[in-house]
Amino acid sequence: MSLVKTNKSRNTFPSLFNSFFENDAFLTNGWFEKELNQSLPALNITETTNEFAIELAAPGYNKSDFKITSEEGVLTITAEKQEETNNQNKRFTRKEFSYESFTRSLQLPENSIPDKIDARYENGLLKLSLPKKEIKVSPVKKEIKVA
Repeated sequence: MSLVKTNKSRNTFPSLFNSFFENDAFLTNGWFEKELNQSLPALNITETTNEFAIELAAPGYNKSDFKITSEEGVLTITAEKQEETNNQNKRFTRKEFSYESFTRSLQLPENSIPDKIDARYENGLLKLSLPKKEIKVSPVKKEIKVA
């Protein structure tokens, strides 16, 4: 009697596929996080005495592609872009399209004035200006009794 060992991992797919599907590599090695971060445009926030300034890199969009809302202390920037191209030739027809979108949401600081946010889009850069309001801190006077 002879013993025949069988290798369960032997199949028509390379071992790369086995390890990918068997150990959830795509969820554990940061792949998902990398893809998510690559799809969101870069964002810079600076603060001066009078305002917060936000710059968002979004080249290839038009002003009309952006929707910016402020609701319940959250600033949401959304952009959607669709392109469609038709090329016709004697022998073939080719139709290409693309769709890109993103959404970024930011918690607004308490001292910002959401009603006066200004937005401009120039040369692939969305610039938002959030004016600050002065927050007066009134000292609370409290008498402390000695026991």
